[in-house]
Amino acid sequence: MVTFVVGEEAAGRRLDLALSDAAGRPRAQVRRWIDAGRVTCNGAAARASHKVRAGDVLEARPPEPVPSELKPQDIPLVVLFEDEDVIAVDKPAGMVVHPAPGHPDGTLVNALLEHCGDLAGVGGVLRPGIVHRLDRGTSGVIVAAKNDAAHRALAEQFRDHSIERVYRALVRALPGADAGRIDSPIGRHRSDRKRMSVATRSGRAAATRWRVLRRFPASGQSWLEIRPETGRTHQIRVHLASAGMPISGDPVYGRRDRDRLLERPALHAAVLAFDHPRTGARMRLEAPEPPDLAEALTALARREGRA
Repeated sequence: MVTFVVGEEAAGRRLDLALSDAAGRPRAQVRRWIDAGRVTCNGAAARASHKVRAGDVLEARPPEPVPSELKPQDIPLVVLFEDEDVIAVDKPAGMVVHPAPGHPDGTLVNALLEHCGDLAGVGGVLRPGIVHRLDRGTSGVIVAAKNDAAHRALAEQFRDHSIERVYRALVRALPGADAGRIDSPIGRHRSDRKRMSVATRSGRAAATRWRVLRRFPASGQSWLEIRPETGRTHQIRVHLASAGMPISGDPVYGRRDRDRLLERPALHAAVLAFDHPRTGARMRLEAPEPPDLAEALTALARREGRA
């Protein structure tokens, strides 16, 4: 049994949404708990759509972990840090984090199961050990939990926004300012459910800070440092595009690139800092720019020399 007390910030939200955030679990998973009668609000069963109030006591009885049917796969990993509780890797662009329709294997989860061998049931059957994710086309640091206690501790840090995340991105714009902050709610696109948008009626609060590291006037592009304050789906890509700074190579939220230097969005998760779930020591892990991104930056710098 896991118990949560609804705070003022969650008052008025749907039960499934409030519990999803509190437990650090996907909304669909929480809905299954509710439908199975495994969740109560103040001791009584409640629907997923029930609006919670501050002070309400939510109790959840998650089902026992089911052994994963996913197959371990011998996929090379660049391990940045590993101990008995967590493992952090430098995910290459093109690798999907967990199995999904169209990507049943060859994922980071398959690689972690082979490398660690002890993740069954941690965080869910299809996403063992996964606490957060990076889009398929995004490279960089990602951390996974190796036991339930570590999973809960890391999920809480992501929920409380105490995790430091630093990204770098190449955008097709030359911002007039050297830095800025984008504060726009993000939700599902009104007509395309596979996309996210700031033009939505049901968006969730989202904020992203950015600053220019270098401008490439000859190519009309800029190299940015991005620090997301929240963790919404596609947040950085959506926010930058909405501010007129689409990420280079982004086929969904970007512009059509005539001289595309990359075959994927030029977005890299450079830094991830968190408190170790067992020791409390602050961990700061960094991943260098991968070769394709480094080569693109070099090419842009050469153009500046010829301009």
